[in-house]
Amino acid sequence: MMEFLTDLWDFLRVRKKIWLLPIILVLVVLGALAVVSQQSVLGSFIYTLF
Repeated sequence: MMEFLTDLWDFLRVRKKIWLLPIILVLVVLGALAVVSQQSVLGSFIYTLF
């Protein structure tokens, strides 16, 4: 996992695509939120937000 993150950072830095980092982070957070909401009581709360 650490190697993947290092490669991703190198790609973003070398290709001058640092602006993609916030988009990637938001997608990861939303994905984690979807996974957590499927398995917990938070599901009903999260569905009311959207």
